[in-house]
Amino acid sequence: MAVMTALPKRRTKPITGEELLALGDIGPSELIDGRIVTMTPTGDEHGTIEFNLGSELRAFVRRQRLGRVTGGEVGIYTRRNPDRVRAADIAFISTSRLAQPVKGYLTVAPDLVVEIMSPDDRWQDLREKLAEYFAIGVTWVWVVEPSARKVLVFHSPTMIEEFGEDDTLTGEGVLAGFAVKVADLFSV
Repeated sequence: MAVMTALPKRRTKPITGEELLALGDIGPSELIDGRIVTMTPTGDEHGTIEFNLGSELRAFVRRQRLGRVTGGEVGIYTRRNPDRVRAADIAFISTSRLAQPVKGYLTVAPDLVVEIMSPDDRWQDLREKLAEYFAIGVTWVWVVEPSARKVLVFHSPTMIEEFGEDDTLTGEGVLAGFAVKVADLFSV
């Protein structure tokens, strides 16, 4: 059972990613310029999509021995001093980028980050997150839009491919050969 820890009260000095990690389970949150920003827990649909896509991706990556797939709002440093730690729904890190698991938040850029849009997510905030991911060296970001039942594949903040419900989402580069029907991501 996870132990919930209270957030620090009225702290004016920004905290570091290491200090955030030391707080323990404070619930869904990100660290933006040294300030904790709480997030609403995800709903059932979001969790189902995350599990469906993460399972498919993990099975492929394990079969090919390509690296690791992580999920569940994994923390990724996108900036230091003041620290920014973003929470990704799913991340793939190739063995060439990270051979061993780390104890804290990721300090190396994943090859792929997957973000699943929640009903209260704003595109303005997501674009900021995308820019941060690409600035640290993420190769692709897949954005799943449950309301539109589609996946947007970002190769950069401005280069985008769209995969609809009747399409098959495919990997490229180190993930070449990966394929999953978009409709399957939304199935229960």
